Amino acid sequence: MTLGIEGLREISAHLPRVLGADFISADIQRGELTVFVKRESILKVVKTLRDDPQLAFTQVIDVTAVDYPQRPERFEVVYLLLSMSLNQRIRVKLTVGEETAVPSIASLFPCADWCEREVWDMYGVFFSDHPDLRRILTDYGFEGHPLRKDFPLTGYVEVRYDVEQRRVIYEPVKLAQDFRSFDFLSPWEGIQKLLPGDEKAAPAPAKPAGT
Repeated sequence: MTLGIEGLREISAHLPRVLGADFISADIQRGELTVFVKRESILKVVKTLRDDPQLAFTQVIDVTAVDYPQRPERFEVVYLLLSMSLNQRIRVKLTVGEETAVPSIASLFPCADWCEREVWDMYGVFFSDHPDLRRILTDYGFEGHPLRKDFPLTGYVEVRYDVEQRRVIYEPVKLAQDFRSFDFLSPWEGIQKLLPGDEKAAPAPAKPAGT
């Protein structure tokens, strides 16, 4: 298999042959190969990518997601794989809705265990047949999924330690002040008007005539 961009083109041409009906599309942009596959076939697809000698994607670098709330299936789950022998990377994508499960690949790549837990915690994407699907970054009683586009910036609760009760307690979010709107222009253009406090600055001394 050829290295570099030509190698990616060879991989892209090889994928429809080995994946068959599980393959949807492939695209090379800016030197990166992205492949869309069927959600229900992700376990079979990843196994093929790992075991096919012309591919040999034997390492899962990451599993993450992207939220597109306007779409019928709002989430894209993204798998980043590495082939050490070919020195190539591939991005595998699938789409999934809020009420649909994605087959876990932890049985093929144990390192995907925590990655899938993070996607579940942050986005609420459920992975079927996962060995231990529970929150990993937030607390067990946390409400919602923070990386969804419709999750409020303030969250729903705040956590503090209560000295009298001697325990951590959850309370509704209390803002000390409303959100502030800063009216700054682009830093490349500079600020073209006075800001609060600028009037206290001494004016620059005038230059003598003829200098």
